[in-house]
Amino acid sequence: MKQRWRSVRFSFIRLHLYNLFLTTCILLAIILSLFVIWDPEWLTAQSIFLFIGLYLIIGFILSLQSGFTQIGNLLKMRLDAISIQIKQFANGNYNSKISKIHEDVDETDRIIDELNDLGDKLQRQVQSLQRMADEKADYAKSAHKAAVIEERQRIARDLHDAVSQELFGLAMLSETALKLFDKNPATAKEQMQEAVHSAHQAQAEMRALLLHLRPVYLTSGETLEEGVQKLIDALEQKSNLTFQVDIDEMPDLKEVVEEHLFRIIQESLSNILRHANANTVKVEIKRKQEELYVRIEDDGVGFESEKQQDNKASYGLKTMKERSEELGGTFAIRSKQGQGTYIHIRIPNQGS
Repeated sequence: MKQRWRSVRFSFIRLHLYNLFLTTCILLAIILSLFVIWDPEWLTAQSIFLFIGLYLIIGFILSLQSGFTQIGNLLKMRLDAISIQIKQFANGNYNSKISKIHEDVDETDRIIDELNDLGDKLQRQVQSLQRMADEKADYAKSAHKAAVIEERQRIARDLHDAVSQELFGLAMLSETALKLFDKNPATAKEQMQEAVHSAHQAQAEMRALLLHLRPVYLTSGETLEEGVQKLIDALEQKSNLTFQVDIDEMPDLKEVVEEHLFRIIQESLSNILRHANANTVKVEIKRKQEELYVRIEDDGVGFESEKQQDNKASYGLKTMKERSEELGGTFAIRSKQGQGTYIHIRIPNQGS
């Protein structure tokens, strides 16, 4: 009840009643002074109490009416201010504040305090988001720079480990063949055959590197089948490989699944170009119930599975395995020296 009496609605009524009490005391003092000093006939004790009683009743009614009228105007002013404050927040002006009319704490004052606090919190959150956005941009730049440096180092390592070594061997074989050309033509011929083999190997390494440096991407609206066919068409023009492609139409395939599968196939073909020395490559992507099955085969030289960690293709195999696992799938590879390589991938498909 005490808290209610301190509310804004009763504050004006309380003020008018206080003024009514003071006025009544002053009037009563004046009337009693007249009654005691001059004692006029018309001024009796009954008339004094009747007048004071009527005055109190009428004054009390007027105090109530005046209080409610003034509170209506005050509430309208405060609600207008609160409405303007909310519009300011909606427009992003979180620095806007509402000033209090008086120091008494009532319902609207508490709302005003809460709105002002809310503006401060929103302003701090905006500053925090802006700071996070700046930090994210810095991280993105650093990550991009690190990725570029790592890719350059990988290309330099591949050029040194593969192409550079092949070219060095090719130069040595050519020089030896020239020296033996007149003395021992048969040996010189063998050296030239090895040089031709090294040249083809270096050419395959360069094609694989160019496949990474100038990769084919899935463009907007392009299906996985179209992207893979475009990639294979580009490779057929630059190599002697024969491709057999069998991909089911999957219009509802998620974009992230399409992108990962495309990268897996691209990496697999890059490894085949570099290391397999194959003639035929088979690529299949089939949908069976709620799963996708990917099968990539070649008839190349293969390798021993237990030694694949030391193989040059191990980095690419690790990348393909990671991409498959990111999609919740499984990755398996089977290979044997002289019997080609078989890659099997199974991925759950929930559609787009």
